[in-house]
Amino acid sequence: MTRKTVRIAMNGVTGRMGYRQHLVRSILALREQGGLDLGDGNVLWPEPVLVGRREHALKALADQHGLERWSTSLDAVLADPTIDIYFDAQVTSAREEAIKKAIDAGKHIYTEKPTATGLEGALELARLAAAKGIKHGVVQDKLFLPGLLKLKRLIDGGFFGRILSVRGEFGYWVFEGDWQSAQRPSWNYRAEDGGGIVVDMFPHWEYVLHELFGRVKSVQALAATHIPQRWDEQGKPYNATADDAAYGIFELENGAIAQINSSWAVRVNRDELVEFQVDGTEGSAVAGLRNCRAQHRSATPKPVWNPDIPATEVFRDQWQEVPDNADFDNGFKAQWELFLKHVYADAPYHWDLLAGARGVQLAELGLKSSAEGRRFDVPEISL
Repeated sequence: MTRKTVRIAMNGVTGRMGYRQHLVRSILALREQGGLDLGDGNVLWPEPVLVGRREHALKALADQHGLERWSTSLDAVLADPTIDIYFDAQVTSAREEAIKKAIDAGKHIYTEKPTATGLEGALELARLAAAKGIKHGVVQDKLFLPGLLKLKRLIDGGFFGRILSVRGEFGYWVFEGDWQSAQRPSWNYRAEDGGGIVVDMFPHWEYVLHELFGRVKSVQALAATHIPQRWDEQGKPYNATADDAAYGIFELENGAIAQINSSWAVRVNRDELVEFQVDGTEGSAVAGLRNCRAQHRSATPKPVWNPDIPATEVFRDQWQEVPDNADFDNGFKAQWELFLKHVYADAPYHWDLLAGARGVQLAELGLKSSAEGRRFDVPEISL
């Protein structure tokens, strides 16, 4: 085995998602397992170079994990010819400019979503990357969740027959920050900083729907700011200028209808923080982050509406658990592995910057739909 060191500039790893999922559970986890075996006698050894604005936070992370390289100068890092890949997990408002610099420097791009604050910017990134001839990918982590992998297995096996509808429920109560600290950064609730649940979650719903059920043809959405005032990390009150809930209806190209509620102002009364119910002519399933339950047409009970007597059936008990049938790794790590194999072994990969632009497009049209109170077609986009 030949070990090849791969240096990855990781920008934004002092943030919650960048640190937990990308640095610790993906890149450092790959190092803990001895690197990534490409299957051709080569093993990739990822070497992260931490990038950010806060020197003390970068140094603390580097010391904690025994990493040697970190910098507060993105320009200096991108000028380093030994760095092959640029990864971005910054706040959305800072991402577009940084990715442009990385593309210009000839680095391969892997980034969180949304890739830009608007569709034109997202498309420009895809076009610049294509013109530069670099490889690029966008995080679409929910496709790699165990629950959705089981759901895809049902779809691929023809379990549902003709799929009629998809119902999604996502969210939880994010504390306002006054008497209990918030679980999300305050910028999430300021539109001027790129916050809002539509720009955060509609890109997720685009790729989940696109990959599992079909392209989104139209969108009708209503966004709301249910909690108008919150308290930031310093305990200071601020006005929430971004939406914290969104209610969307999506028409899919195969005729199915998807309805997805997204909210940071909802208390959880479901088994997991996100659940999708899929109903088809031959069967139904409910998939969450890890679990998936199914009910086939042949095993579907016949409930009868009678509000005058207590329910005699426990409806949840009438569903069957879909077995794992596989070992599921961390979804972020699984996609990192695929992207690295794409870059260094030319393995197929299609979750690129154009796919990321589709997510930005859906969020943009969702906000426009909410503002104007009407449904919008979602045109196909291309380079």
